[in-house]
Amino acid sequence: MKAVGLILAGGNSNKMRELTQKRAVAAMPIAGSYRCIDFALSSMSNSHIQKVAVLTQYNARSLNEHLNSSKWWDFGRKQGGLYVFTPTITADNGYWYRGTADAIYQNLDFLKRCHEPYVIITSGDAVYKLDYNKVLEYHIAKKADITVVCKDLDPGEDPTRFGTVKMDETMRIQEFEEKPMITNATTISTGIYVIRRRQLIELSERSAEEERHDFVTDILIRYKNLKKIYGYKINSYWSNISTVDAYYKTNMDFLKPEVRNYFFKQHPDIYSKVTDLPPAKYNPGSVVKNSLISSGCIINGTVENSILFKKAFVGNNCVIKNSIILNDVYLGDNTYIENCIVESRDTIRANTRHVGENGVKVVVEKNERYAL
Repeated sequence: MKAVGLILAGGNSNKMRELTQKRAVAAMPIAGSYRCIDFALSSMSNSHIQKVAVLTQYNARSLNEHLNSSKWWDFGRKQGGLYVFTPTITADNGYWYRGTADAIYQNLDFLKRCHEPYVIITSGDAVYKLDYNKVLEYHIAKKADITVVCKDLDPGEDPTRFGTVKMDETMRIQEFEEKPMITNATTISTGIYVIRRRQLIELSERSAEEERHDFVTDILIRYKNLKKIYGYKINSYWSNISTVDAYYKTNMDFLKPEVRNYFFKQHPDIYSKVTDLPPAKYNPGSVVKNSLISSGCIINGTVENSILFKKAFVGNNCVIKNSIILNDVYLGDNTYIENCIVESRDTIRANTRHVGENGVKVVVEKNERYAL
């Protein structure tokens, strides 16, 4: 096999507000029955990358639980496999991962023991489908040191959330700014990189000696004139969920038939951990329009343009509009919810009203479910 995969899933995002209080961003639920990291893992599996390491750190419990078996993504093989690395205390290191480059450095043993010539690094917080072999072929054809997968933003999208890229006509990266305050660039880095394994080991060791811990600012931007760093543009769907609004928008995109069709009806598929639940139950009097309803849900009220995750219960006369209801939520009778994201395992009392006035509201309620 030509490449080994690294998925960086350790970061915590304050921009996700209450949603990341109890889970990593990579474990955020997407489109009814998936989690965000499924998209990166499925792309790895479909590109026949057999050895994949997931580096987790912040609130890793939900992510570790999701990755407890590698068979769902077809990594349970004799060769390769799915590795999950959390920070470990060793004789010469007592730190957490202090950044993306440090996370790689602390697991250099893994890379040194691999024999694959290339490494594909990707983040766990993006929703996309990509054949990494095409990027690898491009990387080899260009004789690049590092290849960065880039995307042109749609007009009106904010590039300051991302690393912005400017390339010359040979696609070599001339300028790379990480989360600039203001920029006129429209091409962004998607956080997917291809690099030769030995090169990565050497650069990680050099950065660690200099106490530099971030892959983008301390390796990509610092070495951009020294090493040949090329961009590889993609035109397919790619969306990052690092903020509440981006998470909301990404989920709402799955209500569009073309996005659903692209991810779930076209080859290659997206895989996830399978749970056995009964199909959704629509009781008499329920009205559902343009929504994704997962298995295990029971619907008694009205649901419009919303996404309900597994085991959600909607009481009588409820109205839910433009909202995301995460798994195992109980909505009491006569509740009204609009423009909200309701945190998982919440109990919303009867006769309550939650409306996101300016932007999306995150609803977290810690009520007892079965009050007498």
